[in-house]
Amino acid sequence: MLPPSMHHQPSTPRAFEVVRDPLWNTIRLDPVALGIIDAPAFQRLRLIRQLGLAYLVYPGAQHTRFDHALGVYHLARWVLALLADRGELEGVDPVDCRVAPYAALLHDIGHYPFSHALEELGPPLIPADHEALAPGFLASERIAPALEALDRSAPERIAALIRGRSESALQGLVSGSLDLDKIEYLRRDARFCGVPYGEVDVDRLLHALTLLRDPVSGRQEVGIHEKGLSALESLLFSKYQMFRNVYWHHGVRAATALYKRLVEDALAGGVLRVSELEGETDERLLARLELRAASSEHPAARRVAERWLPAIRERRLPKRALELSGGAVRGLAGEGWIDQPALRRALEAHLAGVLGVDAHDVLVDYPAKPRMMGLDLLLLRRSGAVQRLTETGRAGLIDLPLVADRLYHTARAFRVFATPRRELAPEPVLELLSLSAADARARLGVAEDAS
Repeated sequence: MLPPSMHHQPSTPRAFEVVRDPLWNTIRLDPVALGIIDAPAFQRLRLIRQLGLAYLVYPGAQHTRFDHALGVYHLARWVLALLADRGELEGVDPVDCRVAPYAALLHDIGHYPFSHALEELGPPLIPADHEALAPGFLASERIAPALEALDRSAPERIAALIRGRSESALQGLVSGSLDLDKIEYLRRDARFCGVPYGEVDVDRLLHALTLLRDPVSGRQEVGIHEKGLSALESLLFSKYQMFRNVYWHHGVRAATALYKRLVEDALAGGVLRVSELEGETDERLLARLELRAASSEHPAARRVAERWLPAIRERRLPKRALELSGGAVRGLAGEGWIDQPALRRALEAHLAGVLGVDAHDVLVDYPAKPRMMGLDLLLLRRSGAVQRLTETGRAGLIDLPLVADRLYHTARAFRVFATPRRELAPEPVLELLSLSAADARARLGVAEDAS
């Protein structure tokens, strides 16, 4: 059963179509979804791997943003039908009910090639994340008319939902601590990587979702019934396991660091402009870089052509020279400056000198996702009371948030990769990471105004 507001679709000869999916079996696509999916801007997602370069470690990780987007759309329709069946959508803006499934479908429309890797470079190299790019794609030639057939305000509403800035009661379905994106990608990524860690009790979770009023603000938002807490706990553990064993696996991070260096050198060597990354696909980007770098004499462009591209194509990944647990690095001043490009590159050059290798043979990697285990969710107690569940947890209800910080730092690792294989003692690295940003700049010879 669908919400009443979702029955009024634009007339079309095709009432609906279905696709077969290895996770959800049959996904039904309505006319608006078909119009969106047929658009070139959406078809591009077929050519962007969901897990970037993880396929170099997990050969099955060839699934794409396209597959994932269909899955999130499917889950959105499922949840909205459940909410409608219980009468919970009666007080929700009917336009929000109509656009929510398509916000779910389009939530990844702005992704860069190889998914999240480039966003780790951050400003000034990569000035915007994929959510910030979404409005431009929503205004594209084929997608905009499909959305405006829903409502003139649909593109604006969907952009707000994707960016987590909507006042809609349904915001939490698209972007939040228990959004449908997380539920879908954990299941799909685990399936295609061939690991058991991402198994989530989806049916129980979705049936436990409900619309609640915040007792403080009075705003209505997506929450969870107490009966779904065990399924939520399972999801959070699955997320931790997937980060530790897949997303932050040392081989996956070596490939990611290599790809980031490839793009950094392509930009530095004039082989690529940042604007050209928007709307690009995985293999087309590599082919473009290969063609352009071959005709350039810039040193950075030569590295792209002669080192980084062949290394990716031939799976010649850098090896670990040093690995430190997140707990060992936690609290050191270096946590605050390691992601600054100039300081990171200076640290890499310094460590290359220690190892006796070329300055470009060392890559430092320290992935961050502070809200990896984050919770900010309304909880409906069996007594009828509504409480907010956050990282501090609720005594006697759910213990996982109380150890979320420790789990995060357990999953995290500081790594130094090198080519060729070398070994690095931890003491000098920890000593450098204990320096303040100002002292690190002085020690590593980085100018104050270096970005």
